[in-house]
Amino acid sequence: MSPQAPQPSAELLAEPMRSRWSASVYDASHRLSDAEVETLLHAAQWAPSAGNSQPWIFFVCVPGTANHDRLVANLSRGNSGWVPRASVVFVTAAHVRSGEEDDAPAFSDYALHDVGQAAAHLTLQAHAMGLLTHQFAGFDHDALARALDVPATHQLLTGIAVGLPGDPADVDERTAARDHRDRVRKPLAEWAFGGVFGEAEVADSQA
Repeated sequence: MSPQAPQPSAELLAEPMRSRWSASVYDASHRLSDAEVETLLHAAQWAPSAGNSQPWIFFVCVPGTANHDRLVANLSRGNSGWVPRASVVFVTAAHVRSGEEDDAPAFSDYALHDVGQAAAHLTLQAHAMGLLTHQFAGFDHDALARALDVPATHQLLTGIAVGLPGDPADVDERTAARDHRDRVRKPLAEWAFGGVFGEAEVADSQA
């Protein structure tokens, strides 16, 4: 069985959740059209967002642009070998404070939750379009925030690499191996609680 194939408990999920997986080997020559990038952003746009507050920013980083150069310059060592090969990378930020002062009131108590939903919607839309994605956080957040002129009202969060699968021979052995790890998850009993903390809701019959 391919490591990307649904593992026990995933086969009953709807598409594209069932077959979604995080790829690390991308076709560095592939580019998305402006319309495709816009469609992905529309997917994020229509995610639930606590009273339509939409407390998110998505920086679009296409290879060959200044934003992409800014991102690549601040990637962690582990991500610098594969992230630049993606067709586009989105970097997310949350609107966390109503003012730039450290003690400014929160813009939304649910900003991080809402940005996560927007990112998930974009990821699932990408999969429905035949694209692969991989969300990551391995970059110098402070340095990239400065490079992108992110104000103190916002918090830089994660990146989302999007593209088509590439040839494993074009990347280093460690990166290629990442796409062949088994997809497994913690059993439900470890995090779905029907009572107090630690009191399992159900025993995962397919764990």
